[in-house]
Amino acid sequence: MELKRFFALIILSTLVCFILPHANAQKVKRVVIDAGHGGHDPGAVGKSSKEKDITLSIALKTGKFIEENLTDVQVIYTRNTDVFVELYRRAKIANEANADLFISIHCNANKSTTPYGAETYVMGLHKSEANLAVAQLENASILLEDDYHAKYEGFDPNSPEGYIFFSMLQNAYLSQSLNLASIVQKHFKDRVNLFDRGVKQAGFLVLYKTTMPSVLIETGFISNAKEEKILASQEGQTYIASAIFRAIKDYKASVERTEPQLAQNEPDSKPVAHNPEPADIHTINVTDVPVSENTETAPDNQLKPSDQAIVFKVQFLISKSPLKTSNSEFKGLKDVSFYNHNGMYKYTYGNERTFNAANRLVKELRSLGFKDCFVVAFQNDERIDVEKAKGMLN
Repeated sequence: MELKRFFALIILSTLVCFILPHANAQKVKRVVIDAGHGGHDPGAVGKSSKEKDITLSIALKTGKFIEENLTDVQVIYTRNTDVFVELYRRAKIANEANADLFISIHCNANKSTTPYGAETYVMGLHKSEANLAVAQLENASILLEDDYHAKYEGFDPNSPEGYIFFSMLQNAYLSQSLNLASIVQKHFKDRVNLFDRGVKQAGFLVLYKTTMPSVLIETGFISNAKEEKILASQEGQTYIASAIFRAIKDYKASVERTEPQLAQNEPDSKPVAHNPEPADIHTINVTDVPVSENTETAPDNQLKPSDQAIVFKVQFLISKSPLKTSNSEFKGLKDVSFYNHNGMYKYTYGNERTFNAANRLVKELRSLGFKDCFVVAFQNDERIDVEKAKGMLN
């Protein structure tokens, strides 16, 4: 067993020496997005949701943002459906694709319901028992694989001593991975208002064989009731995916020495100063939701009786207290309405029968200075997911 591990270290050291000269000539042309767990491996389980479902949704949303905004970047998924993918195969997919980034998306969990917040890991030796516990939780997926002892050189995910092996593994892309991880955490804190638990190192099997900058993102604690609501909601998943996308965009600009450009279908990167969300770490800044620039034509014809309760509006302003219709914040807009959400007054404009009709109003409002406006959908005066509303109409 020890001899096999020795030879594995020799091979890995040779690989590191080979790829190290190329580590500084990085460009971002291919990004592999890894949705943690899947299939018969649910991952962490909350009161009403499973990690495997949350990670898949966030992964697909992140990929969509990349495809829409970074047209020179190819997105590759380790899974895009609810299937089980072995940990070693996830790294293999990235390596065989000659990927430039590997992003593994997960949800954290703890026996206590108190912990909350997001943290991003890079490959390395854990420096605390808490980091080791997170790695053990994620690495336990190999126990669901056939003949895992042979695949992972006898590694036991439940043995703390086994993680000493990782102390000898220094990824050639450690500095780039740390850079990316820091940017991810910054966007989680500044844009999604998640508590920043920091950048950490631990021995994750899904990372240790990748040959490119790689991070494992713990998006929040599914074991915390408030964070589970964010993680399980379409709204929360959109904001988290948007933050990951922005981190990739900023990282790409930094390594390629270019200025990050504001894409047509993402909001201004600066939060609106006059209508901040509450400081509560469990709330989300809804002004940061990327707007879809869907140019698909759809007839503005009369809706079927069963669909008449569905309308699309453009959300453009948030306030902690109700505003008078004459308020200068509205910049002369008429027929403004509002709804209450998370204790905030959220103002909308328009009352359209199709998404495309509402999306045309987005450009109109942005020209008036509402840079962070976006389309929302309602059914019977209750807000619902925009994609769900579009699907119901189709």
